[in-house]
Amino acid sequence: MNHYETVFIVTPVLSDAQVQEVADKFQGVITENGGQMVNREAWGLKKLAYPIQKKTTGFYFLMEFTGEGSLVGTLETQYRRDERIIRFLTFKQDKFAVEYSEKRRAKLSNKQQEE
Repeated sequence: MNHYETVFIVTPVLSDAQVQEVADKFQGVITENGGQMVNREAWGLKKLAYPIQKKTTGFYFLMEFTGEGSLVGTLETQYRRDERIIRFLTFKQDKFAVEYSEKRRAKLSNKQQEE
């Protein structure tokens, strides 16, 4: 099993419920194709570095998961077919990236517990 991380940007014209529906859809694609979710973060509405499809903002999502290599192809095909996705990037994590992600998640959970 390989570790992967995917970030995708959802068009800003959707409501919060529709944005969550999009995120749930892609989480379902991962789990239905033999992948296992490790982490999911909604980064919220952010300004884009440059306009994409005449839009200057977008909802960012990060998902970390484990799975076989064929899962990435299936996931990216689904990204391309969904008109609500502006951009996406998926990459395989090496052992150092996995370690860093675990430390970052632990740090975030500690920060949330303090608040």
